[in-house]
Amino acid sequence: QEHLAESGGGSVQAGESLRLTCTASYHAYSMSNCVIWFRQTPGAEREGVAAIYVNKETTYVADSVKDRFTVSKDKAKNEAYLEMTNLKPEDSGTYICAAGYCPPTPLLASARSAWANGMDYWGKGTQVTISS
Repeated sequence: QEHLAESGGGSVQAGESLRLTCTASYHAYSMSNCVIWFRQTPGAEREGVAAIYVNKETTYVADSVKDRFTVSKDKAKNEAYLEMTNLKPEDSGTYICAAGYCPPTPLLASARSAWANGMDYWGKGTQVTISS
């Protein structure tokens, strides 16, 4: 059963915006305390980009993109979003959403390299390509 599905990717010019949507099954959403957006590029490690807790408004966005990316959710729809503005070619990659357990808020940022360890549900990803 597919518990998470991403949508909204595409090919755009630098400076444009995209909004990614992660649609979760009720099971995945109810069994998780957070949703995370990861970015995967060829030859590089998967990188945690943004996280949002399911039952509180606390979010975290990686320093490298926090002035351009915003993460949000609609709990009633079991959806999470990644709003990306002023996109750059280096933002290109496959964006994957995952749901599972995130550490408490004070530890969330420092644990970014280990976020994937707590994820129980994964989407297949949506491709984002930014051309200059």
